[in-house]
Parts: sequence; C-alpha cells; structure tokens
Amino acid sequence: MIQQQLRQLLPEREVDPSAALALLCGSVAAVGVWKWLGKRQIQKKMEEARRTRDEGVKKMAKAVQQFREQVPHVQTDAILSLPLLELTERLQEGSLYPKTVLYTYLEKALEVTQQTNCLRHFIPECEEQLQEIQQQREKGLLYGIPVSIKDHIGHKGHLVTCGLVQCLGTPVQEDSVLVKVLKRQGAIPFAMTNVPQSLFNLSGVGDPVSGILAVPCALGPMARDVDSLALCMKALLCQDMFWLDPTVPPIPFNEEVYSSSAPLRVGYYDTDGYFPLPPCMRRAVQETRGALQAAGHQLVPFSPPRIHYVMNELFLKTFFADGGHAWLDVFTGDIVDPNLKSQVNCCKIPKLGKKLLALILKPLFPRLADYLSALGGMRSVKEMWNHHHQIEVYRTEFIARWRELRLDVVLCPVLGPAFTTGYPGKLLTAISSTMLYNVLNFPAGVVRVSTVTEADEEELKLYQGCCDDPWDRTLKQAVAGAVGLPVAVQCVALPWQEELCLRFMKEVETLSREKRAA
Repeated sequence: MIQQQLRQLLPEREVDPSAALALLCGSVAAVGVWKWLGKRQIQKKMEEARRTRDEGVKKMAKAVQQFREQVPHVQTDAILSLPLLELTERLQEGSLYPKTVLYTYLEKALEVTQQTNCLRHFIPECEEQLQEIQQQREKGLLYGIPVSIKDHIGHKGHLVTCGLVQCLGTPVQEDSVLVKVLKRQGAIPFAMTNVPQSLFNLSGVGDPVSGILAVPCALGPMARDVDSLALCMKALLCQDMFWLDPTVPPIPFNEEVYSSSAPLRVGYYDTDGYFPLPPCMRRAVQETRGALQAAGHQLVPFSPPRIHYVMNELFLKTFFADGGHAWLDVFTGDIVDPNLKSQVNCCKIPKLGKKLLALILKPLFPRLADYLSALGGMRSVKEMWNHHHQIEVYRTEFIARWRELRLDVVLCPVLGPAFTTGYPGKLLTAISSTMLYNVLNFPAGVVRVSTVTEADEEELKLYQGCCDDPWDRTLKQAVAGAVGLPVAVQCVALPWQEELCLRFMKEVETLSREKRAA
C-alpha cells in the first residue's frame, strides 16, 4: 500500500545506464580513497614510532660514547660475563658502580638490536633512575641491575603497543606494579623489547583482549641461569609487591625449599600425544631423566590425560569463545603481521563455514578439523559457564593423577628448537607442551640442557609426527638446520610451589652443566 502511494507521488523515470555506471565508479573510487587514507594513516603512525625509536637509539649511543670517553678502560666483556649473583654482590660491596654496569649493558643492547631489531625502545629515564638509586640509603636486592622489560609491561611515559598500531596513542601514565617493585629493589629498566603482534604467537600490564580469566597468562623473568631467576623472585615477593597488588599472596620466597637437596620424586614424559616434538627435544627429556636417576632421584612415567581435549575444548575455546571476533577487532585499521595471517584468516571464516570445513577435513586431517571447530566459539552464556566448570574438573583430575603417583615435580618437553623466521605463526597448536600448564595454572620453567646435533638433524629427516597432516610437515621445516641451537626441557610443580619448581630447575641445570663439562 505504501509502495503504491509512493509510486503515485514520484514520477517514473527510466534508469540512465551512464548515470548508474558513473555512480558505481564513484562509489568504487570513494572506497579506494578511503582505504588509501586509512593505510596512509597507519604508515604515518608507524613512521612516527620508528622516528621516536631511532631518536632514542641515537640518544643512548651518544650517552654511551660520552661514558666511554670519560672511562675508557672499562672491561666490558668481564662485566657482561658475570652471573647475576656475582654482579649484584659486586654492586652491593662497591667494587663495581651502577653507572659502569648500566652503560656497559646499554652498549651491548645497541650492538644486539642492530643485528636483531630486538628492542622497540630505549628508556631514557634510566639515567635519572641511576641518580636516584645512588642516593638511596638502603640498597635493594637488585641494586644497580639493568633490566629490559617486554613491550606490553607498562612504564610511565612510554607506549604499551602489544605490536598494534591502534596502541600507538597515549603513553602510560604510571609504572605498572611490576616496574614499581623492580625499581624499589634497585633495578634499572633501560629498554623495552619487541613482542609478537597482539602477543598471540610463539609468546598495569597491557593485554589486547582483556577479561580472559579461565586460562590465565603469566609473567615471569628470563635469565641466563636459575639462580638469577630465584633472585628475581625473591626481589618481587616483597612487601612492596604485597602492598601494591593485594591479589598476590603475601608469602615471601621460601629459601629453605629452594636450597634443599632432598631427593625428588619426578614424573616424566617426552610426548603429550597431541603434537610430537622434534627428536632433539625428546632426546633432551630422556637424557635429563637418566641424569636425574643417576643422581639419586626417583623417576616415574607420567602421562598427562586427554591433551587433545584440553587443546581444543579447554584452551582454544577459551581464547576464541566469541569465534575470534574480539581478537580480530584489535587489528582494525592495522597491518597484520604475515606470521599471523593464517590465524587471522581462519578466524574470519563464518561460523557455518568453519563447521562445514571441519566436517570435510575430519576424515583426512582430524587435528585441523578439531582446530577449526574450536574456533567456532560458544553459543550461549550457559555453555561458557559449563566450559569454565570443565576446566575446574580437568584440574582436579590432573592433580588427582599427580597425587596418586606421589609426585613432587614433573619433567616434560618444551617446543623447540628456535623456529626458522616466518614459521611461528603457522604452528599455533604446536604449543600444546606449554599450553597445558596455562590451563592448569601451574608454575613451570624452561632450562637449557643441550644443543641440536648433527645426529638430531639426521633423525629429523625421519620425523613423521602423528597425523601426517600439514602441521607435521610444517614443524619439520620450521626446525630444520638448527645444529648448535639450544635444546631445553620444561620443569613443573603444583600451584604456589614456585620455589620447588626453581629448585628442580636448578638440579636439572647443575646436572646438564656437569655433563657438558665431562
């Protein structure tokens, strides 16, 4: 009825083909211009970020040069080779000065980032903090120690980008709790290091997708030896931390547990059955198992339950509960890192398309099918609540198996060795070895025990994986040609037993060093 009345009011006109074509061309041109302007805006933001970084590099290089001119006889290599415990001891007693150590590390950082582009930005305020700690009456546990922090850890006056253009905006207004505690312990944050785009790759704290609590992410220190990690934990588990963040249990570091030499009952496995790792990583577990047994520890075979279920139903469905829409949103108006394109493209497939593809692929490539199915997300709040409950059920089941075997700790593999450039984003599900302990929220650490050998490379040629799917073949390509690269194992303890985890890591480190020295 309304349509008929409109036709009576409006005179009928024939459609002019040339006018329609002009309108279509104009629309296409407008879309093209809009996209070009968007890309240009992205380029401007990236260029500004690079300019700021380059200015910081030049400033630090100038400061280092001035220091070298003032103090030309600094033994750089000797300082850099000092273990953290010895370095802190010499700083505390005054045989080394914080200024000397800071500029030595700045000089090394400048050299390394020229080779690897590992730093996103230097922190020029480190020179101001150097003056502050020298005026403090009490020296913290990390007095005068230069530290780098990852890009997503907030530092006042600097950006927290998570590798995203949309985060190239307002600098952080205050230090994160972690940075505050490090500074109060005398550490000097001097640089921010690069991270994978959106932190979603093989990796006040920034997080591109907030509110995911069912599978928590965790912060942890990285260092050259386990004693350094223990010292860092001692420094962080202090009254300042407990005051600034009341959600951290007010329990100081337990030195007695860390220093214990009592034999351990160690569960072990070299594959989780979901994503078999390269021969060198499985060899590392077996050699470490033998060394621990020879040192008087009890080794017990342990099989983590239902890893396929954990990977697809618990882990992936947690992060892609909405079908990946929240994660995709962080790339709006951004350039996607080529490493992430395959993951992004999978998320962009409509939900029905994911289901159909999963059905088609299931007979041939079951892991790929399960992955696509998990990316479909959840249908209701009730399903999400049940999902959270299932995570609790699995944790209970896992701990019951652990207790049944009377284990103290677990020795298991970790993904590695380091991938060839361009491969990490193609193998998201290869992280099953570490993903498990994020789902369980258990303390875990990685210790280097060996290096890739020529024999490992030969054995890699025979690697078949478990499903003969594209992921198995891609992993083989990703780790080929790695002779000489570090090989590590993973050490795990129950919740709130970080000191026991570190103590186990220390034992593994000591035994592997003894083997290399023999």
